[in-house]
Order: sequence, then C-alpha cells, then structure tokens
Amino acid sequence: MSVLSSFVWSVADTLRGPYAEAEYGSVILPFTVLRRLECVMAPHREVMAEIVSQYQGEQQRRTHLKIQTRTEDSAGLSFWTTSDYTLEKALQDPDNLAENLIDYVGGFSANLDVFKSFDFENVIRTLDARERLAQVARHFEKIDLSPDAVSNADMGDLFENLIYRFAESANDGAGQFYTPRDVVRLLVDLVYADDTKALRERGTVRSIYDPTVGTGGMLTVADEHLHGLNPDASTALFGQEINPRTYAICKADLLIRGQDPSNVRQGNTLVVDRFEDRRFDYVLSNPPFGTDWKAVESDVKGEHARGGQGRFAPGLPSVGDAAMLFLLHVASKMRDVDATGRGGKAGIVLNGSPLFNGGAGSGPSEIRGHLLERDLVEAIVALPNDMFYNTGIATYLWILSNAKPEDHQGTVRLIDATGLGSKLRKSIGSKRVEISEEHRKAIVRSFAGTQGEDETIQVPVKEFANRDFAYWTVTVERPLQLRFACTAEVISAVAEHKTLGKISGLTEALEAFGDEPYLNREKFNRELTSHLGNHRVSLTTAQRKALWQAIGVHDKDADICRHASGARKGKPEPDPALRDTENVPFGWGGHPKTHEALMETVKAYFEAEVQPNVENAWIDWDKTKTGYEIPFTRHFYTYEPPRALEEIDADLNRVVGEILEMLREVEA
Repeated sequence: MSVLSSFVWSVADTLRGPYAEAEYGSVILPFTVLRRLECVMAPHREVMAEIVSQYQGEQQRRTHLKIQTRTEDSAGLSFWTTSDYTLEKALQDPDNLAENLIDYVGGFSANLDVFKSFDFENVIRTLDARERLAQVARHFEKIDLSPDAVSNADMGDLFENLIYRFAESANDGAGQFYTPRDVVRLLVDLVYADDTKALRERGTVRSIYDPTVGTGGMLTVADEHLHGLNPDASTALFGQEINPRTYAICKADLLIRGQDPSNVRQGNTLVVDRFEDRRFDYVLSNPPFGTDWKAVESDVKGEHARGGQGRFAPGLPSVGDAAMLFLLHVASKMRDVDATGRGGKAGIVLNGSPLFNGGAGSGPSEIRGHLLERDLVEAIVALPNDMFYNTGIATYLWILSNAKPEDHQGTVRLIDATGLGSKLRKSIGSKRVEISEEHRKAIVRSFAGTQGEDETIQVPVKEFANRDFAYWTVTVERPLQLRFACTAEVISAVAEHKTLGKISGLTEALEAFGDEPYLNREKFNRELTSHLGNHRVSLTTAQRKALWQAIGVHDKDADICRHASGARKGKPEPDPALRDTENVPFGWGGHPKTHEALMETVKAYFEAEVQPNVENAWIDWDKTKTGYEIPFTRHFYTYEPPRALEEIDADLNRVVGEILEMLREVEA
C-alpha cells in the first residue's frame, strides 16, 4: 500500500512549480477517484453502452445495469457514464484534452455527483492553463486500480493515506480524517463480539452507520468483516460527513461497492442529523479530538432545549470539546430493541476527558449518568498511547449496547490494553504503536469473557456495577463565628472599600467607636448602629451588612451568628469561607446503591467521616447533587515503591563526583 500510495503521490513532481504544495491534494484526489471508477467500469463498458442506448430513465438504467453486471464477488454497478471517453482515449486528442475530460466527467450518472464536491471541472481547466494536464492524465492512466489489483479495503487505505499526505503537506491537521486500520479492526471486532453467532445465520441483514464517516474506512472494514463471517449477509451502509472532499470519496467508494449512494449525505452531524428518522444495527465513529462546537452553539443548545425530543437533552459539555455531543448522538442512533431482544450496538473512539470531566450536576456528568442509568455502556477499552496519526494522547474505545447479554446487564467492563501494542519500525506522524492481530484477539477475548488463565497475553479487565461510578456531592457547612474590633487596620480597609469608603463621616465615627473586641454580632451591630446615629451617619441595610462583613474576622471562640428572620430564623448561618464538599459514593458502608438511599448513606458517612473531625458542622441538603465519574486509571493503578535510600545516595554521590571533576577541569 505504501508503494502504491507513493506512486500515486509521485505526480506531485509534475505539479511542483505551478502549484503550491498545499494544492497537490486538490488535483491528486479527484484523479484517483476517476481512475478507480474507470478501472471498475472497464470490463462492463459494452454492457453499459447497450443499456444507456436502450433505456432512458435513471431508475431503469440502474436496475438493468446492476442485474447484468452482478457477479459472485460483486453486487453489480449502479452508476455509468454516457461518455465514450477514458483517460487513454482523451489523451489521443491532446489539443482538446481538457474538453474531452470535462465531457467524460460530465457523462456520469446523476447519482455519481462526487466530482462537483471536488470542483473537478475547474481543476481540469486550471491544470490545462498551467500546462500540466497531459502529464497528470498520463500518470494516472498508467495506474492499475482495478478491483483485482486493489481491493476495496486497500482502496480505502489508499484514499486515507493520500488524504493524510495532503493534510500533512498543507500543515492542516494531518490525520484528522484518518483512523488507523488497526484501531478500526479492533473497534469492529468488539462491536460484533457478542453477535458473532447471530451474524452467521441465514438471511442476515444489518445496517451500519458512521456519523463522522470520512472516506468510509470504518464502514468498509465493518462490511468486509461481516461478510467474512457470513458471505451471504446483506448490508446497508450509511454515513454523514462534513468535509466535501472526503464525502465525495466515501460516496464514490460506496457506489463501487454496490451500495445506495443516497445513504451517504453531507452536513455537520451536530447541526442536522441527515438520518433523523432512522436507527441502525451498528454505529461506528471516530469524531475529531478536542474540537470545539462554538460555531454551532445556537443549534446545539436549541436541540438541547427541546428536552426529550433532542439528541442532546441529557446535558451539554463545555463549548471547548464536542466529544460528548458525538457520544450522545451515537447512543441515540442505535436501533430499538425488538421482540426477539435484538437491539443496537455502537463503538466510538474518544480521548480521556469524557470519563471524568465536569463535577456533579455538570453537563458531562449528566451525560455519563444518562448512559449509565440506562445501562448503555457495555465496555471501555484503554488503548496504548501514540496510536493515532495526529495525537499521542490517551485514547479509549467506548462500546455501547441497548441489549446487553443477560449476564452483563447492569455492569460495565473496563479493559486496560495500554500495555499492549507493537512499536512501528518508522513513525507515521504521531503514530508510533499499532495493535497486532494477536493483541487484537486477546483484547476481544478479554471483552467476551473467554480469556483463559493459560493465555500467553493477559489483558486486565475489571467489571463494575453501573452505579459504582455514581456519587453524591454533599455540601458541608460550618457556623459563622465572627469577632469584631474597629482597629486601625480595619478602619483603613473600610476607607478603601469601594462602597463604604464613599460614606461621609463613617471612618471618623469608627475611629471614635474604640477598638474593644465583640464576640457577638448582634451586640456589635446594635451598639455600632447607635454610635453611628449619634454621629449622624445613616446606613442602608445593604451597607450595614457590608460593614460588618468588612470588620468581622473568623474566631472559633465567638458566638455563632444566626438567621434573624424567615424560615431559618434562629438557625446558624453558614460561613462561606469554611464551606466544603464531600463526595459520597453510592453504596458507601454497605448501603444500597440506589437514589432512594441518599439520606441514610450520606448521614452514615457524615457521622463516621466528617463529624468527628469538624465541630458544629451540618449538611445543606438543598445543595446535594448526583454525579457520575469513571476513574479508569485509578482502578488499574499499580503502586511502585520508591527506590531504596542507599541507591538514591549512590546516584547523588556519583553525580556530585562528576560535577567536581568537571569543575577541576575548568579550573585547570
């Protein structure tokens, strides 16, 4: 594949000069698509010409062409061209080459509108004007991209490799559209793992959807893997893509595979779900990492506000990271569970932040709670670092299901595959590690629960109840206890206060009040108010509050300040400076892991863990929030004891000796 990719890309030598390096992809990609289509059509040109001349309607042509070109290995062609041209024939008339190629591309059937996304007619005319069209056409005419020479899977790899090179040369997020095949194969294996038996049954029909489809790499691998299990299976592939170039490549690829081209649609998935009324057997996605959604904020928040009708009803993450929006979308696209118990499954690639970002009550926590409380999270797999082309950060595969096997209902499996992976001989961007077939099978065994103790490769796996990740954030209050004294320092602070400093005569009155300390707020306020009245200083309620707040300092020996009115009259006021929170896990102390056990669990925790250490503390139940967090790393943490002191001392002595030796050399 690397040889073929390099050969295709070598046309860049022809473009160098008239074209900037960042423009190479705009020429190479559409010509690669055209040559692939040409090679696929080559054995069927006579049949195609007969059908085009015999039938006029698009539907009739498509139906008859598909029937007459169907083979054991192919579903048949569903596209054609009314033009007689090929690259070879167009080159035979060099004076009219541009017009010939435009005629060729313009003759394709209406369902093959991908060249519009490439603005290919303009590409051809520009190449012609820059006197490079003939060289480029000859270069591609020599490449054999027939299905016999390059399989659909290899063609997908070629497209993505070219896009990677294009983005890299343009310094434009290389790897953004390219999911490494080892990651895709692992994700597909995990999604299919529980369904392998059902997928081998006669009459199997499955739909597969990717909302961030790119060039269709995930769909290709998923489709081929399913047909590897069951050659007679029928699949329907669906995808949505925001980028016009990758959308065009994906659509052309699915057409070649005999899929319905209308199943690939262009648009931003977060703004408009082009398959709003459809659900799917399998959903696969690798959304871009760390992408913000500021540009579509109003659309997303509008859908969130629709409540239960919107994909994003459960919650919204921060505007800086759209990952959890894609997670919600993927979960919403799984087909409903039918009468036989079969539902939908999904696999999505995410970075680490969706596991833990956001505290109790935040959007991310609410999203995790939505998935866990509905028992949709089947497993999370931690991958080794350096697996992707454009980032070396930690990555995770989330496997979702709305129809878990009975023995796994109510649970989540965490699988630590960070210790696996083989080093690449040569790095590709940030990718330095790949998952071998042997490692992939070991991870799938771990997921499926078939990992034996005698296996050569052991993959750590731990199973948790869904509510093992749930907790309550409880606000612990302590009483407000203040000492008041009008010292010179305090009076200076009042004089500099943005509001109090503007009150005429206040500082002078405070200076005359004296610096005797008061340990009771009511007594201090009463006597100070009388004193200020004698000095003709009048304060509003807000100003009086600001004054005692400016003068009062915490003192544990002072009287407790209490509410003077309202429903809480006589009850202690909380001190905001001493306010604290405690996270209480569901099930703490053996209590039930239910929402109804809130009071008994939190009270027991408070009496055992808080009250013995903090005097006069109480819980503000109105501030209690429920949170969800998946602390993956903590569950697989392995303690490594520090080195022996003797070993550390020996290293220090060695380093000191080296420094002294260098100093002696300098002095000499």
